[in-house]
Amino acid sequence: MAQPDTAPLYALVATLGKEASSVEPMPGGASTRLYYRVFIGESSSAVAMFVPDGSKAEEIGKGGASAKRWPFLDVRDLLLSRGVRVPKLLAEDTGTGWILLEDLGDDTLANALLRAPQDKPALYTRAVRDLARAQKAFGDLKDLPEDCVVRSRAFDEDLLNWELHHFREWGLDARGKALSAEDATSFAEAAGRIARRIAAWPRGFTHRDYQSRNLMLVDGELVWIDFQDALLGPRVYDLVALLNDSYQEFDRSFVEARLDEFAAEAGVGTEARAALGREFDLVTIQRKLKDAGRFVFIDRVKRNPSFLQFVVPSLHKVARSIARLESSDADVAELARVLRRALPDELAVT
Repeated sequence: MAQPDTAPLYALVATLGKEASSVEPMPGGASTRLYYRVFIGESSSAVAMFVPDGSKAEEIGKGGASAKRWPFLDVRDLLLSRGVRVPKLLAEDTGTGWILLEDLGDDTLANALLRAPQDKPALYTRAVRDLARAQKAFGDLKDLPEDCVVRSRAFDEDLLNWELHHFREWGLDARGKALSAEDATSFAEAAGRIARRIAAWPRGFTHRDYQSRNLMLVDGELVWIDFQDALLGPRVYDLVALLNDSYQEFDRSFVEARLDEFAAEAGVGTEARAALGREFDLVTIQRKLKDAGRFVFIDRVKRNPSFLQFVVPSLHKVARSIARLESSDADVAELARVLRRALPDELAVT
């Protein structure tokens, strides 16, 4: 991708009464957004996010037909209003594709774990409690602004089902593991029922990608980033993103302890805690299948192979959740039979 014209960025910094001394590219993710560290004077810096011309309409379009602001800005303001720590907005010029944000440094939760793995329990305890508090702050959603982007989209049956078929297209077909006609029918029927069940659960604010690369550790706080795709979804979705993160590995006792902490913070009783665990496993199957397919899509379509290493770990997480549910869940059992025929090694329980 061609590097953007930074003249508008320098002009944006000037609106703050300051002068940018230099601009350096920062690592990005799977999206078309570009990030830069802007050095201001001798001792300060900011982070600039750039959305290329070809993606501006898509950025606005994520908010629905009536959207006027980038969803990133809309959701940032919404989270801030609920007491969630998010990057400070310093300046914006979305017409030229630029916004200027507080520099949070480079210490993502993922990086912090590499530097100090002994801090993992404390950091994840904080992350699940922060999530529970944020969900409580949103309450029953009745006071969400009418024009809020989060109101306009949800993990409904169509989206959940589409994501499962996205896995079939890219995680199976594109990898030469196409299903037989009979298995394709079984997959579609089981996937449809699972999507319908999850879509019927109560919905709340959902970050959608609440994981170790999207939480920054700053002065002892976890700061939320990459929240522009937020929508309405089940209470466990962000827990699955965090505790079955494709980029991390946890043993089951660690996950169960964090689920207990979430339940305690959220006021979930003993009987409801068992249901929380079952919901967690069912959404794990849906989410991690989607992830596995998406990683292949990013390689084949966006020409970025860096996520391929996470395909098999994602499928192993699916296998473990299947093993816990299939004896009591007919839909999971049917899906498992199909997947094990297509992926006998990758769906083996590890």
